[in-house]
Amino acid sequence: MDQEREAGGRRMLAGLLAASHLMPIERLPDATAAHARAAGFTQVLIYLGDLERRVMRLLGGTDLSGAGHAKEMRIDGTTPGRAYQYGHVLHAAPPGGSGSSWWVPLLDGTERLGVLRVTAERDDARTREDMDRLAALLALIIVSKRTSSDTLAELARTGPLSIAAEMQWNLMPPSTYADGRVVICASMEPAHRISGDAYEYAVDGPLVHLSLFDAMGHDTSAGLCAALALGACRNARREGAGLIATGEVAEAALIEEYQHRRYVTGVLATLDTRTGLLSWVNRGHQQPIIIRGSRWSTHPECRPAHPMGTGLGLPTTVCREQLEPGDRVVFYTDGITEARRPGGEEFGLTRFTDFIIRHHADGLPVPETLRRLVQAVLAHHDGALRDDATVLLCEWIGPEPDDTARAAALSGLPEGDAPVSPGI
Repeated sequence: MDQEREAGGRRMLAGLLAASHLMPIERLPDATAAHARAAGFTQVLIYLGDLERRVMRLLGGTDLSGAGHAKEMRIDGTTPGRAYQYGHVLHAAPPGGSGSSWWVPLLDGTERLGVLRVTAERDDARTREDMDRLAALLALIIVSKRTSSDTLAELARTGPLSIAAEMQWNLMPPSTYADGRVVICASMEPAHRISGDAYEYAVDGPLVHLSLFDAMGHDTSAGLCAALALGACRNARREGAGLIATGEVAEAALIEEYQHRRYVTGVLATLDTRTGLLSWVNRGHQQPIIIRGSRWSTHPECRPAHPMGTGLGLPTTVCREQLEPGDRVVFYTDGITEARRPGGEEFGLTRFTDFIIRHHADGLPVPETLRRLVQAVLAHHDGALRDDATVLLCEWIGPEPDDTARAAALSGLPEGDAPVSPGI
């Protein structure tokens, strides 16, 4: 019997993988349901998170038409939302009172995509192993089709996107990355109207490159300006330029295109994961924050050069800070700290830093900490930001690339078999 069930799990994965190569995303729910029956799963529903990470929406199939399934679920205050927030498998009430059901995190590496609602005939170790593997395969399939699917893009938006936001979301890397050396997470608001902010990270052997940009203005031209700066820096870095030269390439590109009429502030940084040495240049931007443990933070000084595109000729300085394992480096734009209600006080740098430290001490995964931070900033601004607000956070775990246990814990990814916790 055990061999038969193991073979059923293999047939499920092999069949779905083979079908995925020539399958449009609209067929994924039906194909998943068909192949999952080989492993004893009677129902599999796919819910994907929106851009603002407030709700998850059902990826529908023909078998789900009129079936009465929830089309949308809130992340805050719900059992599936807890599975999404913490990366834990949680029990769900089975449909019709038969079998067993779970909410299963849907993760691509450490990027949180959504959750699965899985119902099975049995509740045992074999079922849970097959469930975890199915979730991993579905995440890979979804990500592989994301750049070419309007269906997924439309599912992720809860309102109309501005043209600038459409460009920005297709320009930047996923919001979360982790390996045994670092955990990186970013958040941008207002998600549907983002314009002049942009972020980037990239791994180059032992080096991790981090960049944050804030372009002048809050319109489509600001988005074009930020995209040009990001593209110029990306190109220069990949051609072997150092931090100072990379900023100069972006400066030259902006001046050539805009003739000093537009500019971009930014921070360009490199973390050597072998030693924990952080190097960065400041092009007219806010200073980074370094958080150590749950009680200590510092705002290292680095003489800023002029914003890229202004051509003011100020010298650019490479600044350096020696990190300790577990230190968090935080880059941000002024939309975070300057958010305020009409007539009220700013969210402020102290409140911003204290929020990250407090939630770090609570043991929340890094993506969930940033999600809650952005919700707090929005609430402080009565839900309507007047400026782009972006955060890019990088934690240096240490020099060993195989320290995946720590990376998994920080990013909310269960290591090995995911724990099953009771629902609420």
